[in-house]
Amino acid sequence: MTLARRKKEILIDILVRLPAKSLVRFLCTCKSWSDLIGSSSFVSTQLHRNVTKHAHVYLLCLHHPNFERNDDPDDPYVKQEFHWSLFSNETFEECSKLSHPLGSTEHYGIYGSSNGLVCFSDEILNFDSPIHIWNPSVKKFKTPPTSTNINIKFAYVALQFGFHPGVNDYKTVRMMRTNKGAVAVEVYSLKTDSWKMIEAIPPWLKCTWQHHNGTFFNGVAYHIIQKGLLFSIMSFDSGSEEFEEFIAPDAICSSVGLYIDVYKDQICLLLRCYDCEEEGMDKVDLWVLQEKRWKQLRPFISSFDCCSPVGISIDNELLIEIRDFTSGVGHLYLCNYESKQVLDTRIKLAVMNYGEIEFLFSITYIESLVLLNNY
Repeated sequence: MTLARRKKEILIDILVRLPAKSLVRFLCTCKSWSDLIGSSSFVSTQLHRNVTKHAHVYLLCLHHPNFERNDDPDDPYVKQEFHWSLFSNETFEECSKLSHPLGSTEHYGIYGSSNGLVCFSDEILNFDSPIHIWNPSVKKFKTPPTSTNINIKFAYVALQFGFHPGVNDYKTVRMMRTNKGAVAVEVYSLKTDSWKMIEAIPPWLKCTWQHHNGTFFNGVAYHIIQKGLLFSIMSFDSGSEEFEEFIAPDAICSSVGLYIDVYKDQICLLLRCYDCEEEGMDKVDLWVLQEKRWKQLRPFISSFDCCSPVGISIDNELLIEIRDFTSGVGHLYLCNYESKQVLDTRIKLAVMNYGEIEFLFSITYIESLVLLNNY
């Protein structure tokens, strides 16, 4: 091994440990450093380290930064200031406010975060809602082209985004249906910067259904859908383009307090229950999907009232929102499912309502340099 090669390996080992903000600054140091940091191999190496070692991990939240100061005691529902910010995954201190690439935090929702990229679009999705893929670490974003596949208007739209390791590509899955049950599914590829309409729609999906929420894991989009009184989980592999349906557990009969996420590398369903046998306690039931069957784990019981699951952290801890109905704010707690330890993050989530639809956002974000050179 030559001395020059050894020096380069040492340099790379040092640089991959640094935050993205420092690496972006170092692009201006000299051409050799710029070429190194901007290379696809370095971007992949830095990302792999962050993912495997849980380095530079944050909670990305839509929150009230100065809630106490802005609160109006005569009107607890007064419009509050809110921001997108990154919070430390360990201390929950606010690390940085994010400058939204479109200039406003209002009227946008997040539909997936993967490898440092965030997909956002309109809070109330339409068939023609613009989609944006954003890397706040390097302050770059990409807007996919408008799809030319759509020639009718769809009343219901669901959107999911994530990375497919099998095809080494970032995918956006858009599922749509009309009031009469016509269904369309299309997939956007970041690698090709193009949309593809999925022709083979299974018969069980060609009906009237209501979409509630979803998640994206290992290249597969999962959606909770409701057909009449029945709930099921629809999965769509964005690589193989195959659909599957998993009937939800019998205990799930309402979408209120129902959430889908990933727990210990398994798709899971979280459901807040209102029939806890212990007085003054709240219960969250949890099921995991194992070998295409649901396995119920022991429930998470807490002493909080009005707690609802909002997701699972990168360390497999439950993110729980405790609602303060007097002020209309959601307090974010981190709950260790194994030890039952509950920690107040002191993050005040912004809660937005549109009729009966409610939005709040707290997701895991891992820094990366993806999109640094337009992928």
